[in-house]
Amino acid sequence: MSSIVLSLAGFLVLVCVLVTVHEFGHYWVARRLGFKVLRFSVGFGRPLWLRRSERSGTEYVFAAVPLGGYVKLLDEREGPVAPAELSRSFTRRPHWQRIAVLLAGPAANFLFAILLLAAMLLAYGTTELRPVQAAPLANSPAARAGVRAGDEVLAVNGQPVSSQAGVCVSLIEGLASTRPLTLQLRGSDGKQRQAQFSFASPAERRALTDPASAPECLGLQIQQLPVRAVLGEVMAGGPAQLAGLRSGDEILSIDNEPVRDFQALVAMVNAHPGDAIAVQYRRNGVTASTRVGVIAEMQDGVRIGRIKVRPSMLPEFPPGIERHSRPGPLKALAMAGTEAWAMTRFQVHMIWGMLAGEVSVKNLGGPISIAKYAGDSAAAGFATFFYYLVQVSLMLGFVNLLPIPILDGGQVLMQSIEWLKGSPLSERMQLAGQQLGIALVLLLLGLALYNDITRQFG
Repeated sequence: MSSIVLSLAGFLVLVCVLVTVHEFGHYWVARRLGFKVLRFSVGFGRPLWLRRSERSGTEYVFAAVPLGGYVKLLDEREGPVAPAELSRSFTRRPHWQRIAVLLAGPAANFLFAILLLAAMLLAYGTTELRPVQAAPLANSPAARAGVRAGDEVLAVNGQPVSSQAGVCVSLIEGLASTRPLTLQLRGSDGKQRQAQFSFASPAERRALTDPASAPECLGLQIQQLPVRAVLGEVMAGGPAQLAGLRSGDEILSIDNEPVRDFQALVAMVNAHPGDAIAVQYRRNGVTASTRVGVIAEMQDGVRIGRIKVRPSMLPEFPPGIERHSRPGPLKALAMAGTEAWAMTRFQVHMIWGMLAGEVSVKNLGGPISIAKYAGDSAAAGFATFFYYLVQVSLMLGFVNLLPIPILDGGQVLMQSIEWLKGSPLSERMQLAGQQLGIALVLLLLGLALYNDITRQFG
């Protein structure tokens, strides 16, 4: 399956599942509180399947366009309502019930994410990499802060961390503020010390929040053993296969420069997008050479080279670096809730940082990025795709709580104002709010699409 088809399929599954979960939250609470639900639709457009409940009068629909779904409630603002049904109209229900229905959509996304994450922890357990560092990248902020090979990160800005992923998230959160950024380290000699990052200017600090600038978490690298430059998978139709390379070949040099390990091979190929490189390799004890035409691809807005190969083995970590555990049901649920809260808090930090000008707006992604990551995660396996599903579900829940008219959070704000005011908002005020909401959403979507296009095509 091509990457485009996989990305499209992953995107459709992701959107359909998460929006349906969101709308089911609205539907379930509305039914429980006595609202009249006219239709619950999975998808948009022409109905492919329709069933009408005789008892409730609700229509259940599977529609032709699988891009989410919607719930339609009885609402006299949208047309005449029979006198016998007025008490079940949205505008006639108490304000607290309207607000509960509006909040139920985001709540369903949060609950879905926590339950899915808990199920994954039960099925797969959890594997963490202790944040023991290799030598940091040369001239990186980590190198300037004095991080050394063998250092274990204990805390970031005073907050304890236990894994490499936790270090990355805490560092990015730290960058999204103006406070000093510090690490508590334990060296290979067992002694603890503090390292503080220094930045030439606020602009340099903000630039490090750009997704193209911080994949290695400010220069920090997990300690691992080198992987030999032996080809495992040589992808069909890729540059390496077309040049005659095969699985099992060991790459010795590129353009007469020795290749130390597979990580070095990747770095050297990445540096030659669109070029033809001379590759020396060893096969069954015999040394030979060939020329490989490196193709160019965009990754996070950067043009890099690819020859479409994978290593013959996974990276090896020193003893004690990997920690695996399999929690029981209650612990898995508690861990899922804690991780979901941490992810949501991270999203809040990033959004607030972008509004404050402390985080690069290039972190904002749109449908193209979501589709690409959905395809990549689907190709990596069910566990990776489910984890991405958790992340996007939390993001959908959080974004819908923003106080922007036409989103759930904006509608909650307007209902709250009506409640306090004691009377409905004027039609003029409601129209102005809707227009403002549409303008803000279009602005954000436009910026996200611009970021998507520049990431893919530079």
